[in-house]
Amino acid sequence: MKAIINANIITSGNDFREFFGFLTFENGKIISLSPGEYTSTGNEEEIIDAEGSYLMPGLIDAHTHLGGLGDSLGFESDDINDINDPCSPHLSSKDSVNPLDRCFEDARNAGVTTVLTGPGSANPLAGSFIAVKTSGKRIDKMIIKDPCSMKMALGENPKTSYHENDETPETRMATAAIIREAFKKAERYHKSILSAEEESDLPEYDAKYEALIPVLKKEIPLHIHAHRADDIFTGIRIAKEFGLDYALVHCTEGHLIADELAEEGVKVMVGPFLCDRSKPELRELTPKNAGILEKAGLEVSIITDHPVIPIQYLILCASLAVKNGMSREGAIRAVTSNPARVAGLSDRIGSLEPGKDADFALYTKDPLDIFSDVTQVYINGKKV
Repeated sequence: MKAIINANIITSGNDFREFFGFLTFENGKIISLSPGEYTSTGNEEEIIDAEGSYLMPGLIDAHTHLGGLGDSLGFESDDINDINDPCSPHLSSKDSVNPLDRCFEDARNAGVTTVLTGPGSANPLAGSFIAVKTSGKRIDKMIIKDPCSMKMALGENPKTSYHENDETPETRMATAAIIREAFKKAERYHKSILSAEEESDLPEYDAKYEALIPVLKKEIPLHIHAHRADDIFTGIRIAKEFGLDYALVHCTEGHLIADELAEEGVKVMVGPFLCDRSKPELRELTPKNAGILEKAGLEVSIITDHPVIPIQYLILCASLAVKNGMSREGAIRAVTSNPARVAGLSDRIGSLEPGKDADFALYTKDPLDIFSDVTQVYINGKKV
């Protein structure tokens, strides 16, 4: 067993607490945490004196392209957009993520211990995301959930990706139609499988529809890329038509329709907002978005969309959200426990609780202080 003592602990999670105390961990899991002085048992493998540093859960980014889109320019570094077929739900990001991308080290050094990474937004249905720890050399050993979500994209990106070749979709109507057709065909495909009495009755294997079955069964959520308000409502409309579990990604104009989103009770992943308004649908981008949505009663996660915002600036984005109206507690949840829930992994990560993965980081000051430095990071109980 190891112990971290004399730490200012931030638990996050449903039982959000802050106290001066200690945490013990063993075999990759948290054993205990408590306020007050630590009394040695004499059997500790190591006692780490935090000397008043802040200890909090490892950060989680619920929407990135880490390892799939390198931070070096060039075609070879882009493995997230396969612009050959606008309907490609059968693509899996585990076959495109490079664990030796130097940005994984950037993530670890910044206290980011888990990310969701996956396809881009060129295709209306783009493929599945995976949840991975940020330490490792082989993606198969880093994955903690696969698939984690299905990527659906609306608005400017899918509309313009095929435009130069005079292919569909060229309009928002066509984008929505492609998605509806795929889900309707996947429904029929699934019903055919369920009604088959013999193997000879089974429909011909279709990788696209097979990939959508877990979404239809609510085994994994649909993550909907949408910036503009009308695209957000289109995404909600389609998800409700098929009875899907879903969350909104980016939600840039969410602050304009916060009351409507609160009525729906949606989960939102806000960001990136530490950037310029690089395209028309970002004209209403503001760092006030997260705070406005929080005040409306929504569960908010903050994302970088790495490499749009480099992964190491996730905590800086949380600080910026606080500066622009979000609560401090809400911002900490937005990069820990809330993205853990969005990922369906709140039983393992996102807060400091006995039995959960020993993923945490030590900071010299309050983690939201821009002058705070990360001094130690642990993933699965191993110092990385």
